[in-house]
Amino acid sequence: MINIKYQCLLYYSLIIICFLLCSCVSIPKPPDNVSNILELENYLNKLTGSGTPPGLTLAVVKNDSLIYCKGFGWADKPGKIKAAPATIYHWWSCTKIITAIAILQLQEKRLLNINDPVYMYLPFFNVDYPSDTCKKITILNLLNHSSGLPNLSVITLINWIHHYGEPSVNQTNFLIKKLPKYSSLNFEPGDHFQYSNLGYMVLGAIIEKVTGITYEDYVRNNILLPLRMKNTDFVYTNAMKLNEAAGAHPLFNIMTPLIPFLAGSYIRELDWSHIWLKRVYTDQTPPSGLIGSTEDASHLVAAYLNGGELNGIRILSPESLRNMTYSGYSKIKGDDTSIYRRQGIGWQIYGRPGSDRWVLTHDGGGPGFCTKIQLYPDEKLGFILFANDDTCEPWKIVKLAAAIKW
Repeated sequence: MINIKYQCLLYYSLIIICFLLCSCVSIPKPPDNVSNILELENYLNKLTGSGTPPGLTLAVVKNDSLIYCKGFGWADKPGKIKAAPATIYHWWSCTKIITAIAILQLQEKRLLNINDPVYMYLPFFNVDYPSDTCKKITILNLLNHSSGLPNLSVITLINWIHHYGEPSVNQTNFLIKKLPKYSSLNFEPGDHFQYSNLGYMVLGAIIEKVTGITYEDYVRNNILLPLRMKNTDFVYTNAMKLNEAAGAHPLFNIMTPLIPFLAGSYIRELDWSHIWLKRVYTDQTPPSGLIGSTEDASHLVAAYLNGGELNGIRILSPESLRNMTYSGYSKIKGDDTSIYRRQGIGWQIYGRPGSDRWVLTHDGGGPGFCTKIQLYPDEKLGFILFANDDTCEPWKIVKLAAAIKW
């Protein structure tokens, strides 16, 4: 009994200490604007110097070329690895861009049609519709998050991981096992947008069904290898080791006391400023499984901005690219029409063609990492920001970078 009381006292003392110290941690406020690269770099050095995030890498693509790529701070401070252009980060949900491209490739190969109902490809796909008159969920509904499938809780996503060295997870079998628990739809398919990682898990199973190979191998063979993304994969490779970022979480943060209970097996070590995390893999790779560098991601962005082709290698037709960029979207419930926002195929979309700036963006966030890929397709301009801290706010950095004349 004494031991239990002692543990409770220690736990609540840690919570109080974290609350007090969180109020003292100073994170540099972003400037209202920057007029050049040096001013942006000055802010990024201050930001990583504060430890939130400990490290980040920013890449800028113009037309079909990488024109800027630089690391700031620490990829792994205890391991004394500096952030650099080749630093390896978890992509988390930015993986969805790749999955959407894979589906459109398969449509070009006439192996599927995005307007087909999902049950045509996955006989086990049984869901509870809100009414008997509902339209059936289509592949397009999955792509633009209008399926009505529920999203997964943060706790569920934290639990759906396996550690480095443990067997990988077969995506179709995993979906068959998990789907029944999440089979009741939140709304009629096509009514509006509601983000769903589960929907992209279903897309991964469709890819496996129509190709006869694993989702991961399809992406490797048809996107990563053709674009020479040699340091991006769903597993850590030997080539990644020297440039590997360790996931981090601020020691003095409101969520810190919960980490030992929610994700204690993730913890690698602590220092005076951060909890540093072990290598982990997500069990659901189509929504969030990629690991790689901003340098590699720049190849994907360059191909996208160059009409689906890079160095003579085409990964997507101009027609599919236009569909992914300018159509195939679903509305956001309660959307203010004065600010154009839509969920497209793999991208969130802001603005209108020919009016202001047409923006495609996607964020990623999970244990130890946050990411952002943002494109201005009419300007042939793209930004990639990867950081090793899940409390970072990459949109603020990309907003500053996008205001510079590149």
